[in-house]
Amino acid sequence: MHIGLNAHLLSGQAGYRSAGIHGYIYNTLTRLHHHLPDDWRVSVMVGGGNPHTFPALTMRRAPFSTESPLKRIAWEQFIQPCGLRRFDLYHAMTFVSPLALYRPSVVTVYDLSFVHYPQVLSPARRAYLRAFTALSCKRARRVIAISHSTAEDVHRTLGVPMSRIDVASAGYDNERFQPLPPQQIEAFRAEKALPPRFWLFIGTLEPRKNLTTLLDAYAALHPDERLPLVLAGAKGWDYAPIFERIERYRLADAVRLTGFVPADELPLWYNSAETFVYPSIYEGFGLPVLEAMACGTPVIIASASSLPEVGGEAALIVPPEDSDAWREALRTAFSSATWREQASQRGLLQAARFSWDHTAQATVACYQKAVGDTTT
Repeated sequence: MHIGLNAHLLSGQAGYRSAGIHGYIYNTLTRLHHHLPDDWRVSVMVGGGNPHTFPALTMRRAPFSTESPLKRIAWEQFIQPCGLRRFDLYHAMTFVSPLALYRPSVVTVYDLSFVHYPQVLSPARRAYLRAFTALSCKRARRVIAISHSTAEDVHRTLGVPMSRIDVASAGYDNERFQPLPPQQIEAFRAEKALPPRFWLFIGTLEPRKNLTTLLDAYAALHPDERLPLVLAGAKGWDYAPIFERIERYRLADAVRLTGFVPADELPLWYNSAETFVYPSIYEGFGLPVLEAMACGTPVIIASASSLPEVGGEAALIVPPEDSDAWREALRTAFSSATWREQASQRGLLQAARFSWDHTAQATVACYQKAVGDTTT
């Protein structure tokens, strides 16, 4: 059995391995060989100049870089199909397979934000993903979703039967994301001028992260029952209402905006925070929640999309747009040392349920279903 993987969204740039789709692809491929049958071969297709290699997997590099979306689409639809007849199974690791595909296929879908939040993409990219993802999923023998919530979304939105969808949840790097020594945390707090106690959000500043509701709740607390709030992440689209809330409530001294946080610093930010808050209303998985729990940090999350399945019983789960409920959750996080200790211990146990080995194992199980399925 020879499987071809389109991994052209695996970036060759430094710093991407732990981020989003890039991290999911990288970590899955790193562990895939542990779970492959002995007589299976895997070829990984990437852009020209991509430096990555993976154990027991053959790398096939395009003759040019495909970092540009237009070049990647050109390769995906017009050049790639010429070499696909050598494969017994084709895996589109990011949403779209070529129209001229005459082999059984698997497609991975991370979320459908380009359907539900189309403003984040240019009209051309949005149209391409909406049309080609739907078609790719309907033609595929199997679809991989990165959470049960995404699986249900693919079924409901794209009409793919649940019987053809497999879930391969994301994992985390357990060598990086773990409780760190107190002296290391204190040194980081001193370096960043952070207070001993603060609440933390990490993510892009954009509407679906629902930070306006969080700020409404935060402002409703008495100053004596709230901690400084750190919003860490780059500006996305339509971030102005977030800054407007900070100005309206006169929170400039209480809310700190750090901008983009380098991947290497993430474990230190999670460990330094007293509680991690994530009010997002839509996530394909919600990796920051998993990473925070793995660091032993209590988490408060929205009861939306995939977040409850990631946080499980470890998280304090709040209706996403109920600012009164968020206010009470923050009040609990501030006043209850018992809750914080219990949430920390439960979070470590919950995080241990996720691993990249499980992701790779589920991916191979999907392949086995696909090649055993004679329907198209």
